[in-house]
Amino acid sequence: MSELIKVGFLGIAGVLLAIQFRGSKPEYATYIGLAVSIIIFCFSLRQVEIIIGQFAKIKTYLNGTEGYLAILLKVIGITYICEFSSDICRDAGYQAVAGQIEVLGKLTVMFAGLPILFAVIEQIQSFL
Repeated sequence: MSELIKVGFLGIAGVLLAIQFRGSKPEYATYIGLAVSIIIFCFSLRQVEIIIGQFAKIKTYLNGTEGYLAILLKVIGITYICEFSSDICRDAGYQAVAGQIEVLGKLTVMFAGLPILFAVIEQIQSFL
C-alpha cells in the first residue's frame, strides 16, 4: 500500500512539474512525462515479480496444462507494453501512432490466444 502512495505522489509531482514546462518548453514536458512513466513502470515490475511467484504456485495444480498459464502471462505483458507505449505516444501528441500500437496489441493478443481457442474447440468436438 505504501508503494502505491509513493507512486501516486510521484505521478502527481511529475505531472505538476511537466505542466510548468508545457507553455515555454513543451519538449521538456514530454521528457518529464516519459521519465516519470518509466519510473512508475519499474515500480510495476516489482509487482509483476510477485504475481509470477504466485503463478508458480498455481502451476502445481495444473497437470500438464501449464502452457495456458504461459499464454496468459504473454497476453498480460502484451497489453501492458502496448498500453504504456500508446499512452506515451498520445501524450506526445501522436494519436495516430498510439492508435496503431493499440491495433497491433489487439491483433497480437488475438494471435497469442489462438491455442486456447483451438483447445476449447477440440474439447467441444470431443463431446459431440
